Amino acid sequence: MALFTMGDLHLSLSAKKPMDVFGGAWQNYVEKILDQWHQTVGPDDVVVVLGDISWGMSLAECREDFLFIHNLPGKKYIIKGNHDYYWTTVKKMNAYLEEIGASSMSFIFNSAVEYEEDGKKVALCGTRGWFYEDRGEDKIYNRELGRLESSLKCAAPDLTRIAFLHYPPFGLGGGSSQVTDLMERYQVKSCYYGHLHGAALRGVRGETNLRGITYRLASADYLGFRPMKIEI
Repeated sequence: MALFTMGDLHLSLSAKKPMDVFGGAWQNYVEKILDQWHQTVGPDDVVVVLGDISWGMSLAECREDFLFIHNLPGKKYIIKGNHDYYWTTVKKMNAYLEEIGASSMSFIFNSAVEYEEDGKKVALCGTRGWFYEDRGEDKIYNRELGRLESSLKCAAPDLTRIAFLHYPPFGLGGGSSQVTDLMERYQVKSCYYGHLHGAALRGVRGETNLRGITYRLASADYLGFRPMKIEI
């Protein structure tokens, strides 16, 4: 059993929205995801997907994308992304997954998941997050901050926490933020995030160590569409 993460699958098996506007890396990206996932992830493994999984505007429009993800090896936990327009309530989404038979998928939202590997347990926590620089949207930023804390609080007190976000947890300069401060208070071990693509990846550090927490970028194109293994 092993733990992996990757964000931003941006599937559009029904919506037919092209992704090659973000560069040549996105050509034939569905085939790349399929190939790299099968090479990396086994049936007993767990993958936390960092949002932006489908361009579908409703649950029904996401059906083919959800089934594609379901049929990939492993158990998949989904974090909300900024382009997950289908997102309603966890109850409705779980009911839809059950309806279409996508039993290998579920969501992390105001919740935490306990994961055990080789006798060691950790808590998987997360939320969408928001741009630190977008101070005109303090209401959204603070709401996401509250959701992250809610998720962190859901973890058993004795468990090490690993955090997953869609948006980067810090500003463009890589310094501290309210999000990183919150994770420090809850003694998060490591944090994984996505959202950045194409030109936005230029000059980006894939790994940042800030006051005892390791932050790693895990957007699909940055990883070459190969899920990143997490050492717990």
